[in-house]
Amino acid sequence: MSNTIHPTAVISGDVTLGTGNTIGPFVTITGPVVIGDDNWFGAGVVIGAPPEVRTFEHPLSEGDPAGNGVVIGSRNVIREYAQVHQGWKGRTTLGDDLFIMNQVYVAHDCALGDGVTMASSVLLAGHVTIGAQANLGLGTAVHQRVRIGGGAMLGMGSIVTRDIPPFSKAYGNPARVKGVNTIGMERGGIPTDDIESVVAAYSAAERDLSALAQRAALKEHFADWI
Repeated sequence: MSNTIHPTAVISGDVTLGTGNTIGPFVTITGPVVIGDDNWFGAGVVIGAPPEVRTFEHPLSEGDPAGNGVVIGSRNVIREYAQVHQGWKGRTTLGDDLFIMNQVYVAHDCALGDGVTMASSVLLAGHVTIGAQANLGLGTAVHQRVRIGGGAMLGMGSIVTRDIPPFSKAYGNPARVKGVNTIGMERGGIPTDDIESVVAAYSAAERDLSALAQRAALKEHFADWI
C-alpha cells in the first residue's frame, strides 16, 4: 500500500516512510526522520523540528539535518498541530499504536512506549520517558528527565515534577500518586493477586517496588524501578 500525502505537506531532508501512512494538509516533516507503517498525521503536524535548545545550531536551509533524528513506529494517530522535535543528545522515539491528540508537544530526546495515550495540549519537556500504555490527561505538563511508568494514568492538568511509577494514578500540582490504575491492570491481563500486591505496595508508608519486580507478571514493568 502506498502513502497518501496531501499536496500541501512539506517533507524535506532524510525522511524514510513505510507504507500506508496518511499525511494531512500542511504537515511538515524534516529529517532525519524514520516513520513506520499505517500512521495518520493530522493537519499542521510538525515532525522533526530542531530541538529547542538555546545553544543548538539551527540549520541554515531546508533539507539540512535538523538534529539527531526522530523514529516513529507504526499504527499511530497524531492529531492536528502536534509537534515532535528532533533528538539532541540521542534520538526522539515513538513506539507503536500511540494516540496523540491535538497540540501535544514532544520535546527532544523523549521516548514513548507502545500504546501511550496523550490528551490535547500535553507538554513533554526534553528527555522524558513514557512507559507503554500510560495515559496522560488533558493539559498535563511533564518536567525534563522525568519517567512515567507503564500503565500509569495522569489526571488532567497535572504538573509532573518527579517520576511516576508503573500502574499508578497521579494528579495535582505537583502531581502525586493517589492510587493504582487497577482498571488498566485488569485490561492488561495482570492477575488479581498481582494487582493486590501493587495496591498494597503503593499504600505502604515505605513504597518497596523491589518485591513487585520479583513477580513474574510484573517483572517487566518494575525491573527498571528498583
